[in-house]
Amino acid sequence: MASALIGGLLAKGFDASSISVIERFEAARENLVRTYGVRASAAPDDATRGADTLLLAVKPQDLRTALAPVAAVAGRMLVISIVAGVRLADISRWLAGHDRIVRSMPNTPALIGAGVAALYAPRSVVPADRQRAEHILAAVGETVWVESEALLDPVTAVSGSGPAYVFWFIEQLAQSGVALGLAEATARKLALQTVLGAAQLAARSGEPASVLRERVTSKGGTTEAALRVFDEERLAERLRRALEAASRRSTELGEQLGKD
Repeated sequence: MASALIGGLLAKGFDASSISVIERFEAARENLVRTYGVRASAAPDDATRGADTLLLAVKPQDLRTALAPVAAVAGRMLVISIVAGVRLADISRWLAGHDRIVRSMPNTPALIGAGVAALYAPRSVVPADRQRAEHILAAVGETVWVESEALLDPVTAVSGSGPAYVFWFIEQLAQSGVALGLAEATARKLALQTVLGAAQLAARSGEPASVLRERVTSKGGTTEAALRVFDEERLAERLRRALEAASRRSTELGEQLGKD
């Protein structure tokens, strides 16, 4: 995700020399320099200590350790965290009480500039900082703001984990086509293009998905027959329970990660 953001920022006109990365693994540092032309160091240096924005993009279990070397200088920076699950209160505590922090939950389509990121900031974050955070995350897709930090758990369930649900649906659609007699390559292409085309149609039409669905569903037709099975099997209810489980797990992970 960090690489996606760097690439997106450069594509939006950011100067590579203005981006400094702290990356402890040598091979990854060399790849970042070679690919993007940014500065990269194994530990905070003069450039990173003098930055106005610190973006946190590490594994959740590594965040506390990663913050230790920058805690002394982070007080002058806007801190943006895209680390899944870790709460603002815990990040603030690990940064000696610093509260100029924005949390965001992006998703993997950011890798191709088609992501969506939800952002949350407490009242201590001024409008200019909110705008800067949004500008950075918008480099790889769309952005939305949520009214409370707790809503980032449902966001994680819907959009953070959402690409996996879509990949699963594509997989099942293609496999069902094969079971009905289609060649594997044909079924895969039909499934991929159908999901892609339907998503683009929904995005461009401006009408609710329910209206678009109704237009495709002729009375007594093939689509109605399939959707009737969805209703009989209560797929909508099962999907809702799945997302509730994902949101609940996000809350649990946040509590676990913040324990001292």
